[in-house]
Amino acid sequence: MRYAFSTLGLPGTPLARSAALAAGHGYDGLELRAHPEEPLHPQSPPGDRTAGLRTLHRAGVGVLGIAGYTRVAAPGGDEPVLGELRSLVRLAADLEAPYVRVFPGGGDLPGPQADANAVRRLREAAPYAQRNGVRILLETHDSHRTAAAAARVLDAVGHPAAGALWDVLHTWLGGEGPAESRRRLGPHLGYVQVKDVGSAEDLTPVGLGAGVLPLAGVVAEAPADGWLCWEYERRWYPAAAELAGPPLTRGREHLERLVAHAGQAE
Repeated sequence: MRYAFSTLGLPGTPLARSAALAAGHGYDGLELRAHPEEPLHPQSPPGDRTAGLRTLHRAGVGVLGIAGYTRVAAPGGDEPVLGELRSLVRLAADLEAPYVRVFPGGGDLPGPQADANAVRRLREAAPYAQRNGVRILLETHDSHRTAAAAARVLDAVGHPAAGALWDVLHTWLGGEGPAESRRRLGPHLGYVQVKDVGSAEDLTPVGLGAGVLPLAGVVAEAPADGWLCWEYERRWYPAAAELAGPPLTRGREHLERLVAHAGQAE
């Protein structure tokens, strides 16, 4: 198993600092939040991308994924969405990242219409992503928070460069257990986004293992040769404890214990 964390937990932090924290606390990679508030995003010029990649190489840390904000099921025209997808794919390719994260974002659209939007756009963007060595992952989130809903879209897309990002909070809030989520996602799964919260009513992030999410069950279902990425949502909860420092080590060690236990149970 390999480990990463999202820069959502270190809002606005310089890339060199995030990379150093990852390397210093035993993480193999970073999930980079692709937003103008952050060091690298789809509008970053080529020189910044090259310098960023050099920084990551020096630290010995890779980019697992580019966490974009494109909403593939949203109402409106296709071309703006497809343009955002192409920009995210180019950024991922420039940073040697295998994955791009997108949201469903179907909002109040009827299910079939939201599904159709997402299927059409992902089917159009997937060949471009494949040519660039990137896979677009639809996160279990908002209008498609369960693995069943995400898989319904991806089954219809039917392209290997379109897959799923399993956000374990949202499948749990949607009433799915880990085994059911994993079964539904099947070959679509790209990687697993882990986190922990105090309750369904209080989604303030807490350290891994300090909350109520079924992380042991999730880890038991995760592919042994895959990635676990800790998304600590401090950007949205500024009163949450700082992530940098010992919390990063404790989080990684907790995941390692869960992985070891899952291996012993097999």
